[in-house]
Amino acid sequence: MALRRARLLLHWIPALIGIAVIVGESTATMSSANTSRWLLPLWVKLFGPISPERWEIVHHYIRKSGHFVGYGTVSLGFFEGWRVTLEERWTEWRMLFRNAAGLALLSTLLLASWDEWHQSFLPGRTSSPKDVALDFCGAVVAQLVLFWIAILAHRRLRGRLAVA
Repeated sequence: MALRRARLLLHWIPALIGIAVIVGESTATMSSANTSRWLLPLWVKLFGPISPERWEIVHHYIRKSGHFVGYGTVSLGFFEGWRVTLEERWTEWRMLFRNAAGLALLSTLLLASWDEWHQSFLPGRTSSPKDVALDFCGAVVAQLVLFWIAILAHRRLRGRLAVA
């Protein structure tokens, strides 16, 4: 029993790290004005000078890409936690995958909603349902990519077993 708990905890660590990152980013320190202070010099160093008008657009897309990729990654952490939590209940991989992915998406949606709600109380931060939708889209894409990889791996394994 203690071994099972330790295994569960280990497999939930990626989700817990993802939640911690989101909580850390859901502060006034990570507002648009503050991230521009360190992203702009980095951009100039890597790509050269940029006009303030153009930077506003680029900065917007960098931040929105961060939402998409960040929440997609967090959803993969949730998937892993749910997969191990549910593996004794469902042994057939498709059923396990479906349920773990569904719970991962729900968990990500709840986290994204909480994040936007929390930001609505912070000066210098904005809250938008569009960000929740973008976050959820990142999670859905991550789960679809994971499913595609799982299907390819399953087919490949099944092909090897048929040859042996």
